[in-house]
Amino acid sequence: MYNFVLINNNFIEKQNASISVFDHGFLYGDGVFEGIRIYSGVPFLLREHIIRLYESAQSIFLKIPFTIEILEEMINSTIRKNNCKEDAYIRIVITRGKGIMGGHPLNKHEPTLIIIIEEINLFSEISRNEGINLVTVSTRKPKQDSLNTQAKTLNYLNNQMAKLEAIQAGGDEALVLDVNGYVCEGSKQNIFIIKNDEIITPPVYLGALNGITRNLVITLAEKNGYKVKESIFTLHDAYNADEVFLTGTGSEIVPVKKIDGRTIGRTSPGEKTRVIIQNFSDKTKNLISNNVDV
Repeated sequence: MYNFVLINNNFIEKQNASISVFDHGFLYGDGVFEGIRIYSGVPFLLREHIIRLYESAQSIFLKIPFTIEILEEMINSTIRKNNCKEDAYIRIVITRGKGIMGGHPLNKHEPTLIIIIEEINLFSEISRNEGINLVTVSTRKPKQDSLNTQAKTLNYLNNQMAKLEAIQAGGDEALVLDVNGYVCEGSKQNIFIIKNDEIITPPVYLGALNGITRNLVITLAEKNGYKVKESIFTLHDAYNADEVFLTGTGSEIVPVKKIDGRTIGRTSPGEKTRVIIQNFSDKTKNLISNNVDV
């Protein structure tokens, strides 16, 4: 549907798009990325995503050779080039660039920029309407002093293994714990539980991503008068929650109906989850009607 990929300022037809096998993003997972939702051709929370991309690059000592404003224009140019006027997903990847095998990561490299637009549907419409099944996996979030997960890097194998494990166990999505056994997140999503009118999400110091959709949901919930807190909690707490839902750019907001075979709450989605989903939808509609980032 979308025919062009931007690679280093050049639009290339999708079937011909490629990078060098000596690119350090391919060889070592040495790079950063962001995913951004597009609603009716307009990128959602664009500036927030780009700022996080630059912060990830700073964390791994990767110099992005252009400004935030220039990258924003590259993204918008890619949307226009592909005549994207629908809902879609855009992926921005910046790698360390092409280098010699085993080369020092701080040798002079020209970073590789890739911008891709595609459709994305992480969960079926039925799952979005009725809720998904989570399976707790043995794959744990790494300790933050070994690999800080606040940097969205191309080293994504931990997340992929968690998802694979959940699928093998018959689940829709993984529930990932930290090294101490506290609930952390999904394979690609933040998690929220609701208990006794309180909305709780794990703190980022556990390894949960400081998600952009996560932060928007916190704002929306507080505007509705809900009490929200960031706190550690256990599987026992999740099993006995009144409502559970996941958030993420790709996932948006998806309710959870079961965790490890245990039914969550009375209905899925629960009352407060439905309100938050509606608030999120209203935000995206506001973006479209004003044709500006919100």
